[in-house]
Parts: sequence; structure tokens; C-alpha cells
Amino acid sequence: MYFAKLQNVPTSPRKMRLVADMVRGMEVNRALGVLKFSSKEAAARVEKLLRSAIANWEQKNERKAESGELYVTKIFVDGGATLKRMRPAPQGRGYRIRKRSNHVTLFVDSKNNNADQN
Repeated sequence: MYFAKLQNVPTSPRKMRLVADMVRGMEVNRALGVLKFSSKEAAARVEKLLRSAIANWEQKNERKAESGELYVTKIFVDGGATLKRMRPAPQGRGYRIRKRSNHVTLFVDSKNNNADQN
């Protein structure tokens, strides 16, 4: 199992999870296509992360990944640090703004490896 991590992404975890759910369990070339043509801002970050995970797999196995071989086995999004900011509000009040961030972890592996482990 080969993975890549993306930490302290300045978008809310909820928005990132929408993108993560799109590619979970998909074959990597298909996932790259889905991410490339997605209108979500987080999709570009996940696409770069997926390319990194594929490169990690290729580096360890010392060969190029063929199409249909690698799959996104696991992808999950955890909440990161939250920056707390104040916004002016009516009548001298201040409303708290929470600027959320997240961490994404993406695992890729080939189907035949999964069958051996189970």
C-alpha cells in the first residue's frame, strides 16, 4: 500500500470530503480524469496528491503504472488547525469566524495485492 499526504489545506474538511468521495475506490486514470474536469477548487489539490501517490508507487516498484492496474484504495480527510478570527458585527459586537483547514491522506494499491491480503 502506497500513500501520499496533504496537510494544512486551507479549505473546510466538508468541502474536501465531497471531492474525496468522488474518487474513492476508483481506478487511478479514471480518477485523474474526474478530478481534472471537476469544477470544485479542492479537486485540483486532490489531483496533485493522487499524482504524488502514483509516483510513490512507481518509485517503490521501479516501473511505470499501467492503466487499469492501480486503484484509490483509501482516501480520508481529517480536520486540521482552525484559525479563529473576529468579524465586526452590528451594535459593536464581534462575530467569530472559524477558518478551517484539513489533512488529506490518499492510498493507492493494485487489485491483486488486495486479494492477497484478504
